Amino acid sequence: MFGGVFDVSTIEKKIAEKEELSGQSGFWDDPAKAEKVMTEIKSLKNRIEPWRELIQKMDDISTLYELAVEGDDASLEEEISSELAAAQKTYENLSILNLLSDEVDKNGCFLTIHAGAGGTEACDWASMLCRMYSRWVERRGFKMEVVDELEAEGGLKSVTLQITGDYVYGFLKGEAGIHRLVRISPFDSNARRHTSFSSVYVYPILDDTIEVEIRPEDLRVDTYRSGGAGGQHVNKTDSAVRFTHLPTGIVVACQTERSQIMNRATAMSMLKARLYEYYKAEKEKENAKFAGEKKDISWGNQIRSYVFCPYTMVKDHRTKCETGNISAVMDGDIDQFIESFLAAKWKGLPMGDDEE
Repeated sequence: MFGGVFDVSTIEKKIAEKEELSGQSGFWDDPAKAEKVMTEIKSLKNRIEPWRELIQKMDDISTLYELAVEGDDASLEEEISSELAAAQKTYENLSILNLLSDEVDKNGCFLTIHAGAGGTEACDWASMLCRMYSRWVERRGFKMEVVDELEAEGGLKSVTLQITGDYVYGFLKGEAGIHRLVRISPFDSNARRHTSFSSVYVYPILDDTIEVEIRPEDLRVDTYRSGGAGGQHVNKTDSAVRFTHLPTGIVVACQTERSQIMNRATAMSMLKARLYEYYKAEKEKENAKFAGEKKDISWGNQIRSYVFCPYTMVKDHRTKCETGNISAVMDGDIDQFIESFLAAKWKGLPMGDDEE
């Protein structure tokens, strides 16, 4: 066991079981099922190999330290310290990754931001959040694309981002909920303090190993002209696509591509992601495990507050993680909140809901 988050023997047992399965006769009779098993084996090995490499690295550092002590060689102190610092960083990164063990944690995600009530101030807050997540994506070296956007006076009424990279959904799933802003509004001539809300929703991008059934008769498809800057940028064809899933009422739209075919493909991917989360929540609700999370993502129960006035502080109400460096947070430095949420979930700690 490493730091209470990684059980090598359990992973090795799972690998052995799946490799035994792959060696059975008739294993490849069902190519799709076989490919899924092989992908799982590769994923498990990718989880365990970095830990083995870290163990070997620590053994090498230990040997180097013993040689330095035996030879009374102080010149090796800087090298040993540097190697230890690198190993510590590797350990911390691996510990966080091993908190991401759910079925879709390794996938990319769709992140949607909706401005709450409050007009221009709320739309500006939605824009600020969009920039915050965009900067976080840049810091991490992930890729991002705007797949749907509704502009409004002062900012954004809503926006959906498609973010791709390893474990993107696992990192960002804890960002779903209500984000509250408290500041002196630049849009208020009387310089009064305003409180604004925006909601954030996060859905995994599903790969071929996860199936979500969508019956044609359950789907209403609308096409329309994409919005734009005007002039030569105006789309003269009905390339934008909106899907409405009739049984659940879930609506998704995509208008960023000039091709209706490409917009359809992206919208379908978004719909599958939304339905996956919807059916997962319904299943959890049946098991009486969903009630606590539902409170976190409902209006009036913000997960995090961003206070610019009368003091500066960002505080997560679930984990009590907080910082006074609000400028860094708005510039994408949100890893401390992500990691504290993942650690609290793994440990099974109760999520607070205190008000500021």
